[in-house]
Amino acid sequence: MEIIPAIDLIDGKCVRLTEGDYTQKKVYNEDPLEVAKEFEAHGIRRLHLVDLDGARAQHIVNHKVLERIATHTNLLIDFGGGLKSDEDVRIAFESGARQVTGGTVAVKNPELFLGWLERYGPERLILGADVKDGKVAVSGWQEQSELELFAFLEGYLQKGIRYSICTDISKDGRLEGSALELYKSLIARFPELKLIASGGVTTIDEVHALREAGCYGAIIGKAIYEGRIRLQELAP
Repeated sequence: MEIIPAIDLIDGKCVRLTEGDYTQKKVYNEDPLEVAKEFEAHGIRRLHLVDLDGARAQHIVNHKVLERIATHTNLLIDFGGGLKSDEDVRIAFESGARQVTGGTVAVKNPELFLGWLERYGPERLILGADVKDGKVAVSGWQEQSELELFAFLEGYLQKGIRYSICTDISKDGRLEGSALELYKSLIARFPELKLIASGGVTTIDEVHALREAGCYGAIIGKAIYEGRIRLQELAP
């Protein structure tokens, strides 16, 4: 299983929110590159970089931070937040992203999202499937759609998607555990999906449980920043 630490960006700084609430923001480091280098020094290979400013602005904002991290580390970066146009995705890839994540655009403009899938291929595109009460949430989690999670994933799998990050919003940033049972259900229903768990991972035992459940990857954020999981424990 891939261990994927997260860096969330607001004003170019490394922050964490609780349940996607911008009023519940905590700044952990003024320099995200410093954080990324520390991850790499502990043997981490991948990074989940989220442009929260971009998610609010509806276009890419923090691409210069992406470029700095991609230039000064060898981390494989998946980048998301505010990717709403061909130009946004082009900038993200040219700035060094290995993969991009699209969530809101996959709900609101599936034709555009599928165009990216055709242009860049399934290895470079991740479907963001953020869920609240069984429904897919969009726009930085500020809106809830009427799309059922399972139907949403099934539809895109049929179109060629292979990777998905699934975040249970009610778990995110609360340090109260991840949605393990949901992930088990998704893996049983869609064994071909490379499912990346996200939200609420709090202990190293949970990381092991997600691995045993068959998750392709696990994104870990606040638990690292709050010292609940030490980077030494995540080393390969």
